[in-house]
Amino acid sequence: MTDFMSIMEIVGTIAFAVSGALVAIGANLDLFGVVFVASITAVGGGILRDMLLGIHPPFIFVNYHLCLLAILVAIVVFVIARFKRKEFEQFRHKMESINNIFDAFGLAAFTVTGSEVAYSAGYGENGFIVVTIGMLTAVGGGIFRDIITNTTPYVFKKHIYAIASILGSILYYVCRNTSMAEGWTVALPVALVVGIRLLATKYHWSLPKIHIEE
Repeated sequence: MTDFMSIMEIVGTIAFAVSGALVAIGANLDLFGVVFVASITAVGGGILRDMLLGIHPPFIFVNYHLCLLAILVAIVVFVIARFKRKEFEQFRHKMESINNIFDAFGLAAFTVTGSEVAYSAGYGENGFIVVTIGMLTAVGGGIFRDIITNTTPYVFKKHIYAIASILGSILYYVCRNTSMAEGWTVALPVALVVGIRLLATKYHWSLPKIHIEE
């Protein structure tokens, strides 16, 4: 399972770093701001996960290659946006769609890795903890990103987001407790989360809201 989790961590880090960098660029932050927001988007959920599970220091500070990867990705996105400004501006209206794709894969990857860390930490008998940690790992970085860029966290206002992570984590927990092959144990929850997120974006699925002004 270690190899699959390592791949998921890399996929999630790259996806969330790109997502964070795009949001930061859209918020007109400078290079440091873009790198910081991209990095906290990529590793913030993992830090929150480890703090809740009592893992000290958090994994990212021991295996800092993921943080370096997030920084590198952020710099690459910033450079492309700066020196290909015309092309970047032309596709700016598509930025949300592009960001949603990266965000979906990051959400799926960290849902799986967060669930596995909780499971391996000795909570395999407690599905509630595994699912909760999986979800918080997946959405934590995005919440930090949106707070820093002064916007209401995406997870609280638009489309099916945290619910997709919860369902993916539940599926992972079920698969993990069966004799299913490791590849399917990872692939099925990832496919479920990505599928729900992309469909929710396309068809504008959202949870009910109360519009006081109406």
